[in-house]
Amino acid sequence: MAWVEILIEVARDHAENLSDALMDAGALSVSVEDADEGTDAEKPLFGEPGMEITERAWERSRVVALADTDIDHAALVAEAAASIKLATVPSFTTRSVEEQDWVRLTQSQFEPIHIGKNIWVVPSWHEIPDPQALVLELDPGLAFGTGSHPTTRLCMEWLEAHAPSNLSVLDYGCGSGILAMVAKKLAANKVVGVDIDPQAIESANFNAERNQCDIEFSLPEAFGDKYPSTQQFDVVVANILSSPLKLMAPMLSGRVAEGGALILSGVLARQAEEVAAAYAPFIQLSVWQEREGWVALHGRRSASNN
Repeated sequence: MAWVEILIEVARDHAENLSDALMDAGALSVSVEDADEGTDAEKPLFGEPGMEITERAWERSRVVALADTDIDHAALVAEAAASIKLATVPSFTTRSVEEQDWVRLTQSQFEPIHIGKNIWVVPSWHEIPDPQALVLELDPGLAFGTGSHPTTRLCMEWLEAHAPSNLSVLDYGCGSGILAMVAKKLAANKVVGVDIDPQAIESANFNAERNQCDIEFSLPEAFGDKYPSTQQFDVVVANILSSPLKLMAPMLSGRVAEGGALILSGVLARQAEEVAAAYAPFIQLSVWQEREGWVALHGRRSASNN
């Protein structure tokens, strides 16, 4: 089956409402693009990690609606415009979308990722590049953590460089469970993962089972019930964002055993000092590595910090 994309250029104020109206009128899907994309007037639209995006569309937005070929596209646009009381029906163009193997096309965008010296993250539909390596079979999903983001890579590389053999590891903010799985495959004797998102816990459990990793994943409340605040770990890793990391400084530091290590990421380089300052009363942290504007902070808890 082939489809048609209907392209409508509108002002920012109408982009979101028109998108909703097109869906109500029978469009199969709708997206919004920068109408100036590819020109000198192109404008990025994003916010700093952890900050809310206040602008949901571009000054000159292009609404792209996917529709069946056999419907009246002009009537579709007219109905959507009338429903949001536009003064005039906007002009539009169309372009054909030929049938493709969308699964294969999507899968082709995700190749195995080589991390550190000997770690490979491999989607399930790919062959393993090096069977002797530390291999994680992991498909892109809803939970954060596939090894592609610099913060995840930094934490994975730290774990590889400081293998937690026969140690206990806490992965706080576990997402897909990727860091917990790396720790387990590096011979950690006990690994626990925590996340506030139930879907992340579900994803992490699925990934751990697929990779034959014995790991406990739980929501914070269940974690606290099973592991009281006096329960400490040899390695604590948290790849979140700077604001929650600062708020959790007493709690995360308190989970680190004497002589144990704390690794934090999700921190922009310009935020490193303020995050380290939040942890200074408990553990002295320093930048381990920086990549693409992100840093990993690490430090060890001394006896004087207990």
